[in-house]
Amino acid sequence: MPQLLSTPELRQHLQKGQVIPAHPLALTADLKLDERRQRALTRYYCAAGAGGVAVGVHTTQFELHQPQYGLLEPVLELASATVDEQLRQSPRPFVKVAGIVGDTRQAVREAEVALAHGYDAGLLGLRALAQAPASQLLEHCRRVADVIPVIGFYLQPAVGGQLLPYRFWREFVEIENVVAIKIAPFDRYKTLDVVRAVAESCRAGEIALYTGNDDNIVADLLTEFDVCAGADAPALRIVGGLLGQWAVWTREAVTMLRSIQDDGAAGTLDYRHWLTYGVQLTDANAAVFDSAHNFHGCISGVHEVLRRQGLLQGIWCLNPAESLSPGQCEELDRVGRAYPHLADDDFVAAHLDDWLR
Repeated sequence: MPQLLSTPELRQHLQKGQVIPAHPLALTADLKLDERRQRALTRYYCAAGAGGVAVGVHTTQFELHQPQYGLLEPVLELASATVDEQLRQSPRPFVKVAGIVGDTRQAVREAEVALAHGYDAGLLGLRALAQAPASQLLEHCRRVADVIPVIGFYLQPAVGGQLLPYRFWREFVEIENVVAIKIAPFDRYKTLDVVRAVAESCRAGEIALYTGNDDNIVADLLTEFDVCAGADAPALRIVGGLLGQWAVWTREAVTMLRSIQDDGAAGTLDYRHWLTYGVQLTDANAAVFDSAHNFHGCISGVHEVLRRQGLLQGIWCLNPAESLSPGQCEELDRVGRAYPHLADDDFVAAHLDDWLR
């Protein structure tokens, strides 16, 4: 079994808390991989200071995993090679996360492919086993963890996730090769189920908690979770994020997380400022993720922001049903005017030609 990430330095890097963008998929108008722009996106995330990337996840489009497209391995390989190219120029810790889906046979095969292409961990989606009992889900997770370090994934039901009770998470965290959990149910009660499961285990110091709650990013990062009153377990923090929202405006996300971490360590956090900022970011995310239409346009919204910046040529998706919703462009215009400080348009404009080389 691969041990908990490849080096102590990388484990410390993940546990400190990083901005990990969920990597989109750049396509041409005829739905072929646009390698030039796919590389440009990866270069953007590296240059913006991200601490990792997640490839083959929801924002990359789950259709990527369907064999008729033949895209999963080429996209994983391209992102990994591009990261390596960037890190040769500026060496630093960086975690490469591969999305892993499907039944156990498919998931194990995808984990092997990810490991072969230099990925450090697998973000394990469970939607293919939505009707399976908890015992089968847990055995599935153990099988994948025998191949690659695993990041658990609590995905909200609106985009294909399922409800997973506290008892599932309490047993999940006992799997030795689990290194982190992305908490993305968009629900405070269910978020607490995961945090409490980790807190009540003996692995609180080994499993990093990452927010995927794109509707509540800043509050997740600010909160100290003291959920074991009277027990010896320390309070926990959600240390970073693995987010579709951080696929856009990534430079500003890195600045935000570093400020929260540095000010928190110094005891000078301005909670009033950051809570206001958090509401603004949630409002912006509502436009990007299309919350008004139950997140129908969430992937297209990410693409549209990147298209406006010049990183993508269009907003094409493998699934023809994926599109912007009525009024979504106008909402993106509105939040762009209201919150220009959330964007990194100037940073992208200054480096775009180099990333597209």
